This record gives sequence, C-alpha cells and structure tokens, in this order.
Amino acid sequence: MASLAQQFAGLRCPPLSSSPLSKPLSWKPTKTSFSFIVSAVAISNAQTRERQKLKELFEDAYERCRTAPMEGVAFTVEDFHAALDKYDFDSEIGTKVKGTVFCTDANGAVVDITAKSSAYLPVREACIYPIKHVEEAGIYPGLREEFVIVDENEADDSLIVSLRSIQYDLAWERCRQLQAEDVIVKGKVVGANKGGVVAVVEALRGFVPFSQISSKATAEDLLGKELPLKFMEVDEEQSRLILSNRKAVADSQAQLGIGSVVTGTVQSLKPYGAFIDIGGINGLLHVSQISHDRVSDIGTVLQPGDTLKVMILSHDRERGRVSLSTKKLEPSPGDMIRNPKLVFEKADEMAQTFRQRIAQAEAMARADMLRFQTESGLTLSSEGILGPLSQSDLPAEGLDLADIPPAVDA
Repeated sequence: MASLAQQFAGLRCPPLSSSPLSKPLSWKPTKTSFSFIVSAVAISNAQTRERQKLKELFEDAYERCRTAPMEGVAFTVEDFHAALDKYDFDSEIGTKVKGTVFCTDANGAVVDITAKSSAYLPVREACIYPIKHVEEAGIYPGLREEFVIVDENEADDSLIVSLRSIQYDLAWERCRQLQAEDVIVKGKVVGANKGGVVAVVEALRGFVPFSQISSKATAEDLLGKELPLKFMEVDEEQSRLILSNRKAVADSQAQLGIGSVVTGTVQSLKPYGAFIDIGGINGLLHVSQISHDRVSDIGTVLQPGDTLKVMILSHDRERGRVSLSTKKLEPSPGDMIRNPKLVFEKADEMAQTFRQRIAQAEAMARADMLRFQTESGLTLSSEGILGPLSQSDLPAEGLDLADIPPAVDA
C-alpha cells in the first residue's frame, strides 16, 4: 500500500472557474485538507475490515448449516412437532376449547381461544337459563372456562362459542343420574296442553301426563306451582323427558311414618287449623295440635307461606288424610307461641323422645296381653276372638315372664 505522502503527491485538483474571464488557479495543500484525506482513508480501512469479518461469519454459519444443522440448537425437531400438536387449533363445530373472557358488552362476551381471531359468546349461548346480560351468569373479564364451538360468522371468519350447550348436556346427565337413584325432585309447572302439563326440572322442560298427576286439579290451577316428581323416561336423543307426580306422591306417603318429622309450608288457614303442604301432600295441623297453650287466633302464630317442621300424628292412606302436630315438638308448653324457632331446632330430638314413649307403651301393652293370656288361659285369635289357650299357642320352650317388664299405671 502506498504511503500517505505518495497518495498525497498523486492527487490532482480540477481547475476552478467561475467565469470565462477567470484564470486557472493552482491548488496548494493545507493542514485542513490533509486531515480530511487521512480520516477518509481510515474510515475506508475500518469498513473494509468489518465487511471482511461479516463475510467470514456468514461463511462459517453456512458451513455449519450444511454439515451440522442441529449442533448447539436447544429446540429440537421433536420439540417443534410437540409445539405444533399443542397449539394446533381445531375449529370444527362441536369442538370443545378452553378460552378466556377478556371483555363483555350488552350482547355477549369476546373470548380468546388462541385461534387466529377471537371468538364471541352471545347472551343466548351464555346460560341454560334465560338471562339479559352475561354477568348474570357469572361471566366477567378474566374468566377461564371450557366452551364449545357452535357456529362461524362468515362475515369476518370469527367463531361463535357456547356455554349453554355444555350445560344442556350436563342437565341431561344429571336427570339420568336422578332417575337411576329413583329420587323425588321438584318441578315448576310452566305450561299445559290437552294431555298434561309442562314442568321445568334441572332447567329442562319435561312432560307430566294428566294420568300421572295425583290430584284432580286442572291445568290452570297447577300453573306456576311446584310439584313433587319422579322420572319415568329420560331420552336425550329424542328430547323426551316424561315425569310422574303420582309416583312421587305415593313414595312420599310411604315414608310418612307415625312420629316422623317433616318440613312443610303453610298453604291456607281455617278457623279449625292450618293446611300444610308436606312434599305434595296436604296435611291438617289442627288448632288443638299447635301448642300446649290455647291458641285463639291461628293467624297470630302462622301465616300462609311459612315454613315449619311438623310431626306426623296419623296417616289415612285410603282417604289421603294426614294429621300433624307441632304441640308434640314443644320442649316446654307454649314454646310454639313464644319461640317457634326453638321448637324447630329441637324438633328431631323431641320426636325421638315421643317415639321412644310410643315404643315403650306398645311393649307394655304386649306384656299385659301375655300376662292376661297366661293367667286366664284364654288367647286372642287372629280374628280377635277370645278362646281357650291351647298348647300350640305357647312357644315350645314355654313362657319366660322374667323378661317382661311389669305393667305400670299410665
């Protein structure tokens, strides 16, 4: 490379002329011009070295890619395929996807489902129950939930998702479970036709034929009321949900043992007592069975719509009559008037005591009958007729009166 002096000596400056009259001017180097030339040469040398360095880096990278493309790379081909599987998105209708709500509006909610565009949840698809705003169904920004794709908006290729469809499937599954367990459920009557009434159970509309309604009430009388029901048919594929009020009432009546405590609702008041709905059956709480203290006005103790605990005194299944009592549940006489809350809290305990007294009385009655038969030599036949005690009427090992408690005066 030539020295700076040699480069300087070889420089030529073109003549400067501003007009035809001007004379050619000779150029003489100065200190300033010399510094400019040195800087230019230095910059040029630095750029050349940088370019050479970059060229060597590219050549080295090319060689590594050609001979060992995966050397020193942490992200393997297997990792790449796993990432594809993880983030691969299926937009088929009916596909369930996880999504996060990031904003709501008057018509629904925008949901991020990690697709190429966000999805939309309309109000009608937000809940199995009718709502006016998604917030009524507990949907708010930040909520992460499982949605199902139900449609596609062709205008912008966005997806429509639903929570209602998932809840609908769960409701049918719940009804199948309740049918298998043979339990009694409550259903609200919301419609009627010539064949029966329509009742809502687990947010599904079921049909109750008139032949399966225990009372003689008309469809108009039943509208808006809750009925105890049992499942007769649960068929999701055919959308058939058939219910029976008659079976539910029959099972409820079978469970009404004397001395059992049930929860009921006051339906109406009469001068002689209150009619109480106990699971679809109307029972009478006579005024004399409200409290040990005298009740002159039932309205001062009970009101229609009140919920209370009552004890079964008697149950005439043929006539469908049930007699009830709160008097037997009073820890102290008059508590039903002064402190009904205490009566309901102690109801099960007081009923247990009552049942024990009944069992003791029955045991003493049986003991008295055995003593009478032994001492008199008479026996009571299955027809209720007294006659001589035969040897066949006695147990083979004879009677052991030691285990029979003595009779006590009531």
